[in-house]
Amino acid sequence: MQFADPRATDPAVFGRVAVLMGGTSSEREVSLDSGRNVLDALRARGVDAFAVDGIPALVDAIRAGKVDRVFNILHGNKGGGEDGVLQGLLTALGVPFTGSDVLGSALAMDKIRTKQVWLSVGLPTPRYVRLAKGDDVHAAARQIGLPLIIKPSCEGSSVGVSRVHDEAGLAEAVALAARYPGEMLMEQLVVGDELTVGILANGEGHTALPSIRIVPKGEWYDYNAKYIAEDTQYLCPGLEGEAETEIRRIALAAFIAAGCNGWGRVDVMRDRATGQFYLLEVNTAPGMTSHSLVPKAARQVGIGFEDLCWRVLESSLQGGAAA
Repeated sequence: MQFADPRATDPAVFGRVAVLMGGTSSEREVSLDSGRNVLDALRARGVDAFAVDGIPALVDAIRAGKVDRVFNILHGNKGGGEDGVLQGLLTALGVPFTGSDVLGSALAMDKIRTKQVWLSVGLPTPRYVRLAKGDDVHAAARQIGLPLIIKPSCEGSSVGVSRVHDEAGLAEAVALAARYPGEMLMEQLVVGDELTVGILANGEGHTALPSIRIVPKGEWYDYNAKYIAEDTQYLCPGLEGEAETEIRRIALAAFIAAGCNGWGRVDVMRDRATGQFYLLEVNTAPGMTSHSLVPKAARQVGIGFEDLCWRVLESSLQGGAAA
């Protein structure tokens, strides 16, 4: 796996960089943790970077002429900066930013519509039903088949997710997912290995990083296993041979089909019985905490954390979101 040399060597080319973190989404605390790490890494490389908490504060800083570029490490929607609203604002103001543009951000935040795009181009994803509040969940469950997953369509970090093994658990799962705005997603539960593939800009295109297989101490890779527990195992690369080649291929294809660019992470399940891959979602502003996965994968190909942050920031100098 070859990565082009960084295009920029002088940190002054980036100007004053606002590291946008925090915000008002359900993933605020994770974003603050990620943002602090990114800020430290950029400053260590000589970048004139400073922290900004949330979109209103960023608008104030832009109006004051303090921002030349934005490193977006907000997570989530509804003030989380990952749903296309921030990207539209920055595009309108002519401020370059990291990550996907309006289309890729908005589409990837909506798991249902991402699935619709993937299915239209022949990419594999678990069977699903779109649920609105008040729909007959028992009829939907019969259509999908147990066991299944119920989750909000537009949240991340395993927020509001339930695994349902019998009909008695449906009502509680729906009640949890319904606490969050938007539609709900009922999805086939794929029993097997949980994997993720980081995507990083590389020259004029993008490259899929080595996969990571996630082995939580408990039964599932939930919020606690992602951000708190110290006993979750991360195996990188997660697969070998043709299977590793294939998961990277479909992850990159999924990222591109969703209109994403710059960097991101594609979550995948591999059915234990058949070996079939199933795409779950794209994260367009992945975590950069001590537990996060893109930095782990990047290290496997010799890209340390500071270099990773530099490369992500450098992608804002190119076309697409950086235009």
